Amino acid sequence: MSQFGSQFHGRSDRKVSGSGKIRSKIRDKRRSEIGGYFTETKVAEDGKAIVKKSRIRGGSVKNKLRYAAFANILVKGGKYKKAKITGVVESRDNRNFARLGIITKGSVINTELGKARVLNSPGQDGVINATLVEG
Repeated sequence: MSQFGSQFHGRSDRKVSGSGKIRSKIRDKRRSEIGGYFTETKVAEDGKAIVKKSRIRGGSVKNKLRYAAFANILVKGGKYKKAKITGVVESRDNRNFARLGIITKGSVINTELGKARVLNSPGQDGVINATLVEG
């Protein structure tokens, strides 16, 4: 972890160029190039969602969902229903995320209405939108 609680998302100084020569550093890292850490959205055990607000570039605010209790499920007919999340079945990002109960985009979650696939990034949107999985 870094001193300021952020990660640098950019080109490595140690990466070798196509000719085999190590790249020379042209300039230092800028604050605008620093990104945040991954927000682990987990299933809330007590039924209360916890949303953390953080300032992003340009002065806007990003709602980071830390714990989720409910999801907006898209059902047939194009309508959404609010359903309680009971657990995580599988995750395409990391197979250990399902065991740890971490919800990411593309994860399959158990709800009161059945299994549903997450359509958005809950760590960046502040809510969970999902669609029912057939079968």
